[in-house]
Amino acid sequence: MNKLYKGALYIVPTPIGNLSDITYRALEVLKNVNMIAAENIRHTNILLQHFNIKNYIVSMNKENEKNKSDNLIEELKQGKIIALVSNAGTPIINDPGNILIKKCHFFNIQVIPLPGACAAITALSASGINKNRFCYEGFLPSKKKIRCDLLHSLKEETRTIIFYETKYRILESIQDIIEQIDQNRHIVIAREITKKWESIYGATATSILEWLKEDKYRYKGEMVVIIDGFKPLKTTFISKKILDTFFILRNSFSLKKAVMITSKIHDVSKNTLYQYAIKNKHDKII
Repeated sequence: MNKLYKGALYIVPTPIGNLSDITYRALEVLKNVNMIAAENIRHTNILLQHFNIKNYIVSMNKENEKNKSDNLIEELKQGKIIALVSNAGTPIINDPGNILIKKCHFFNIQVIPLPGACAAITALSASGINKNRFCYEGFLPSKKKIRCDLLHSLKEETRTIIFYETKYRILESIQDIIEQIDQNRHIVIAREITKKWESIYGATATSILEWLKEDKYRYKGEMVVIIDGFKPLKTTFISKKILDTFFILRNSFSLKKAVMITSKIHDVSKNTLYQYAIKNKHDKII
């Protein structure tokens, strides 16, 4: 067994669905710490009973986190070893515990994170969408205006965007993505990851919405939504010569006609030139 350090807080990921996904090290820690701080005692007890682990569990949820953190800090100062767990996955990601960890750093108490399950990363790995750069937005806001404002701010985010959504709001959120980001943006919905009814489906935002509406069971359970990042228009193929022609024509013709004539003269894509013109509408006379 790995040695446990006295007076240390262990961050222990737990399975997000399939109990077999827990690590040997996580089981050792849960079995041998002095106490377990859990988001939900009943939920954690199911896990412990499955692996025949008996240990003392204290509740630490969003309602009591501040007070319980002070109590746990005192226990840690006295040399107690504590494991922090959430209902599922890696603690702190959308779960209580950050106050406790901040206090640990303030009092120079050792914090030891264990690797393990995380729905967002697990879903991303199977999405087929670029994984080199991504941003995690947690759960989208429940209020429509705030949600739409957030999505609009992400319209030109070049990184892959990951967030969680519930079955109650998924249809509204996808509709908001269509309106605020792009109806043709590629989206992947990973549902019930690691569980019996796991499904991963990707398509454009419009197609995803239609697909969901076809069968209500397609949006039952817990969902990770992954949005492909914005692809900036590559203007390297639009030379100065092409742009000079376009600007001259734009003096006498409408935007549409100037684009059409320029594309014929220089054999450049009308769509590429038009997108450039819209994106740079404040340049010169566009």
